[in-house]
Amino acid sequence: MTKNLFFLLSVPFIFGMWSCQSPDQIASAPELPNIVLLLGDDHGWDEVGYNGHPYIKTPVLDEMSNRGLRMDRFYSASPVCSPTRGSIITGRHPNRYGTFTPGHSIRPEEISVAQLMKKAGYATAHFGKWHLGPVKASSPTNPGEMGFDEWVSHDNFFEMDPPLSVNGADPVIFKGEGSKVVVDEAIKFIQKAKENNQPFFVVIWYGSPHEPYSGLEEDLALYKDLPADFGDKKVKLTSNETGETVERHQREVLIERFAEITAMDRSIGQLRDYMESEGLRKQTLLWYFGDNGTPQEGVATLPFRGQKGNVYEGGIRVPSVLEWPDRVRYPLINAVNGVSTDVLPTLCEIVGQPLPDRPIDGVSLVGMFDNIMIDRPSPIGFWNGRDRSGENEALTPYIDPELQIGTTPLVKLMGGIATRNFKNFHRPDIKEEDFAGPRAWLDNQYKLVIHGDKGQTAKRELFDILADPEEQFNVIENKPELAAEMESEMLEWQQSVLESLTGKDY
Repeated sequence: MTKNLFFLLSVPFIFGMWSCQSPDQIASAPELPNIVLLLGDDHGWDEVGYNGHPYIKTPVLDEMSNRGLRMDRFYSASPVCSPTRGSIITGRHPNRYGTFTPGHSIRPEEISVAQLMKKAGYATAHFGKWHLGPVKASSPTNPGEMGFDEWVSHDNFFEMDPPLSVNGADPVIFKGEGSKVVVDEAIKFIQKAKENNQPFFVVIWYGSPHEPYSGLEEDLALYKDLPADFGDKKVKLTSNETGETVERHQREVLIERFAEITAMDRSIGQLRDYMESEGLRKQTLLWYFGDNGTPQEGVATLPFRGQKGNVYEGGIRVPSVLEWPDRVRYPLINAVNGVSTDVLPTLCEIVGQPLPDRPIDGVSLVGMFDNIMIDRPSPIGFWNGRDRSGENEALTPYIDPELQIGTTPLVKLMGGIATRNFKNFHRPDIKEEDFAGPRAWLDNQYKLVIHGDKGQTAKRELFDILADPEEQFNVIENKPELAAEMESEMLEWQQSVLESLTGKDY
């Protein structure tokens, strides 16, 4: 692939005055933007037309990349979904509050971006996949408790005709293609906010293109002529018929996966068209990215090493495009490192809200909007943390287990049931082995990857990520001092994360 070198397009200088106003002034200012965050589920970096995919049709995301801000080096905070979602909500690494992997809830004491947007005067709503705890009314971590005025949401992922909970009620079936369903509901909320003359903060977290796959006939037809030798292997995934794991030919799976991506892309176009017709598009910040890298059954054209679940680029580098015509008036391509934890500090700067008084791992990316951000001020830490709960250790549940029981069914069975329950545990102490787990430290040029244990037996790799985005050449023997310095920085950061995990921030 063409090397993704560090560059910025030269365009006229644009500067905004958001940070110069008090929160009260900003909350009443007519230029306060509407904000819509869109998140794809398991949508890999290469699975968009604008990144050169040979088959996938994403005309809307491609148009956004040509008109707005394209973030070429954007990452999910985690190589799996729930932790990344927590990072968006909090601006903090998910290990700080025990959201280690899917099935781990957020903690009620976390300060959410929706709460901060409400404080700034926004109407707030969540639509689609939540996966940070049950969405039922009694859950202390449902979207409402996390600051959303309204929600039409699922505990986990969903397909066609999704069962969704409306503001915590028992789930009901919403007939239709899943991506269109959640956008239809979001549009209803936006229309109401417009009628009330209130800025809106809307979060749409799609269930696509997560497996098991299904597509409309019109979308499946777009990919029926994929080359016969494309995806010529067997892959494992969930059966839509039984909910159990099956093995299928990858080409047939990819036809369905690509159809889901195209349907999701079309729903974004539906939302953009609606906002255009209502005179809302220019003053609306619309930001799309994926929650982690490509899953194993979808890997076919990925140019990077690894996949979903890995801290290599294939597991954490995702597509990201942003439109805000009133502010980003010219097409921009930015190659500064960004990450999902940056959402909260970026939005706080835009609306004039102070950051929560606790460790925040993200940074504001507002400088990207003005084409003046040429370096990231601090490295990004990635870490698949250690969950002690499966190690016969007596841990106290952080939340009453009854309140962690999910209600919204999904196709994929787990333990024979079609719903998902959640967990989170008190961690009153820090142990040496808590520093273990796959982890990476990414600065503006180099990426240190450490596998497994904390000690010297752990495998260490150092990559020049600008010259070698495919992570093919381990240069640690050539730069041992740099690797040692980066590891020292990462250990200091891990200590801070583990202190947060003990509840120190609350």
